[in-house]
Amino acid sequence: MPFIDVKTSVKADEAKKQAIENKLTESISLLPGKTSNYFMCAVEDGVSMMFHGDKENTAFVEVKIFGKSTRAAYEKLTERICEIMDEELGVDPAYCYVKFEEVENWGFNNFMF
Repeated sequence: MPFIDVKTSVKADEAKKQAIENKLTESISLLPGKTSNYFMCAVEDGVSMMFHGDKENTAFVEVKIFGKSTRAAYEKLTERICEIMDEELGVDPAYCYVKFEEVENWGFNNFMF
């Protein structure tokens, strides 16, 4: 039940958004036990954002997972997410924050995991 929410200052066309979604879908397996089977993602572009006092291309990416993972796995996924933001949007990794949240209670399809 991973969910990745991307907010970026960069305007992206549908092809770019689809490329980001596809790459994030492939990348979620960097977290042990997580697969694309229940993966959900959203990409919000053109968000008014400021970082380091300027309006450079920026991205804020939130990763929510059911349960827990390891710091090493989070580091690998952070690296991959930053690569994707750079490849697809031109966001320098120094302008990309990645936040992880471990969720204890997660509902789906009329029940709780």
